[in-house]
Amino acid sequence: MSNFIGFDKPIEEAEVVLFGIPFDGTTSFRPGTRFGPQAARNESYGIETYSPYQDLDLEDYNLCDLGDMDLPFGNTTRVLEDIYEFTQDIVKHGKKPLMIGGEHLVTYPVFQSIVEAHPEVVVIHFDAHTDLRDDYMGEKMSHATVIKRIWDLIGDDRIYQFGIRSGMRQEFEWAKSHTHLEKFKADTLASILEKNQRQTGVT
Repeated sequence: MSNFIGFDKPIEEAEVVLFGIPFDGTTSFRPGTRFGPQAARNESYGIETYSPYQDLDLEDYNLCDLGDMDLPFGNTTRVLEDIYEFTQDIVKHGKKPLMIGGEHLVTYPVFQSIVEAHPEVVVIHFDAHTDLRDDYMGEKMSHATVIKRIWDLIGDDRIYQFGIRSGMRQEFEWAKSHTHLEKFKADTLASILEKNQRQTGVT
């Protein structure tokens, strides 16, 4: 399929811009996440644009799918730079980026461009893993370090992690002082969202 279902408006009209980042260059277990964006588009045609749970329809919004980025595989530094510049262009035109990966590291340059435009942003992180290592086998830019690199940008009390079930002991110990980490569950999510809405006025 050429676009995610319901994301068929032209870029000029779009409020939300979806794009794929088909990269898995630092994956350490099972490669293949580079195929994720197109697989998500294909599977989207098995559902409807209308959600009876939310009583909302994608067709009522201005949504655009730009397809997948073309990336220089084999050069992680260049990939991260290209993602940053690509997302920065979306953000500076007042649109909201919506990215499908790809491995976890691709989140970092997307977030980098967002925090520049919205320095008050907070992170809601659902994952099995902490991703809080300072390096992975000597590499600071890795799928296993991405949340730590995001912390480098925004600091304490801005990252909320849910459902975490795996990581090094040092990561969990470090999180106690620097992030809100809820192991195995997401029971505190509603109260945290409500707190941040009161503080920022954003719903």
